Amino acid sequence: MEFLTTSLIVVLVPGTGVIYTVSNGLFSGWKASVAAAIGCTAGILPHLSASILGLSAILHTSAILYQGIKYAGAVYLLYLAWNMWRETGSLTLDASGLKTGWWPIVKRGFLINILNPKLSIFFLAFLPLFVPPGTASPTVQMIFLSIMFMAMTLIIFVLYGIFANGVRKYVAHSPRLIGRLQRTFAATFAVLGVKLAMTDQ
Repeated sequence: MEFLTTSLIVVLVPGTGVIYTVSNGLFSGWKASVAAAIGCTAGILPHLSASILGLSAILHTSAILYQGIKYAGAVYLLYLAWNMWRETGSLTLDASGLKTGWWPIVKRGFLINILNPKLSIFFLAFLPLFVPPGTASPTVQMIFLSIMFMAMTLIIFVLYGIFANGVRKYVAHSPRLIGRLQRTFAATFAVLGVKLAMTDQ
């Protein structure tokens, strides 16, 4: 129960993945938000695997490796921000959704999370807290906890996306509001990118 409660709080806090999922649900419909949620959740898997195998400890001690991944993630977020800002005024709410297919949306969500090295370090510190002392197989226990965390992430992100899709009708006929929302999401991605770049290990 402690793990579920803590995980719920961690997942509910709006971050890059939530912003990405909500933006897709708002502009492209619930199917796009589900694709975004799947991509963001899949992007957690490498970090969880690295934590379980102890690779994130290497990442934590290797300043060059950490900085490289961190700056790659920051640049990618700034790239997403620039693209969204550039399209301001030209984007319309897509009633049919997913004109470009699932894969591009899933891929972007995956890249957003996989290029955040702080996730590996977070899980390295997070998972062992909920493995009881004397557990016969700590690795199996952490794998089980990881599956639970990913399932919770997927469910919460999908709910975020469905909620965003639910308010689409209120902005569908307001190009000015759509433009403001685009700028807001673009600015948010830019701020998150700069924040990631400036974060110490």
